[in-house]
Amino acid sequence: MTTKSANLLTLKSETLKMAKQVLKQEAAAIEDIVDTINESFFNAVELILNTSGRVIVTGMGKPGYIARKLSATFMSTGTPSFYLHPAEAIHGDLGSLTKFDTIIAISNSGETAEILNILSTIQKINIPLISICGNPSSTLARFATYNLDAHITNEACPLNLAPTTSTTVQLALSDALAISVMNAKKFTKNDFAFYHPGGSLGQIRLMTVKQLVEKHNRQISITAEKSISDAFFVMTNSGIGAVAIVNKENALLGIITDGDIRRQLKTYPDLLNINVTQLMISTPVTVEQNQTVSDALNIMEQHKPRPITVLPVLDVNEKFIGMIHITDIYH
Repeated sequence: MTTKSANLLTLKSETLKMAKQVLKQEAAAIEDIVDTINESFFNAVELILNTSGRVIVTGMGKPGYIARKLSATFMSTGTPSFYLHPAEAIHGDLGSLTKFDTIIAISNSGETAEILNILSTIQKINIPLISICGNPSSTLARFATYNLDAHITNEACPLNLAPTTSTTVQLALSDALAISVMNAKKFTKNDFAFYHPGGSLGQIRLMTVKQLVEKHNRQISITAEKSISDAFFVMTNSGIGAVAIVNKENALLGIITDGDIRRQLKTYPDLLNINVTQLMISTPVTVEQNQTVSDALNIMEQHKPRPITVLPVLDVNEKFIGMIHITDIYH
């Protein structure tokens, strides 16, 4: 083996070892703070829920990126929020604060000068402050209305200098805070789609089911005199594993899925030749064409005893117009 090859193998071994060490250390640090979730955390959630203004998040340096992420998560889950740069704040941006707001400040040391410089103004306006801080004895933690413990033992950086483990813990704790607020607000998938109309998921969920049928050309049906063999070929060609059974006026009589066929293989030796009406589900769950895709998704996911993946769509006269499949939504 050449010296170059040996060096490469050594580098590879050390790199993989270091990567695993970082992941294990950061995972352990998150596990470490689980037991710190206590009354203060609940009080912080309650404070945010009762905020009539905005939740303003601030942080300097690497924690500033975590603060931006937390603010973005709040906004996308129905809590008005924005990020305030602490250095810009002391040069005029403190004018954006009102007594109706709540501030969240993120700092590992709790002694970040730019954040400490705005504390007196926060106090004068009488704005409640939540700190996410690695040092509960710090100036920031002691000043805060509620402090969320984000302590770590060491950074994953081998020099113990670059913010790594500390920002991971801050991110995880801020996610826990934002999601707890979202959960307490009973924030739904419909709400999520409303706040994400520009995203593909939001756009699809706000469509009507008729639009989704037309988009995917899902007019998948056969008439009642057809056989299971006919149904099998139609559903195979459709790619969604289901077919609607209709009469000559296009009224829905039932549906058959590939699962229905598989489950009856032992019952009917000549299964492919029997009439579709013998096997169809005659009272399928349906959705009306003007309902939103989000409504349809809720129907599918909440169906008992188990979720379903296809829904026949009916027009206002209860005539069959097509099918939607869950993959039309999650694609």
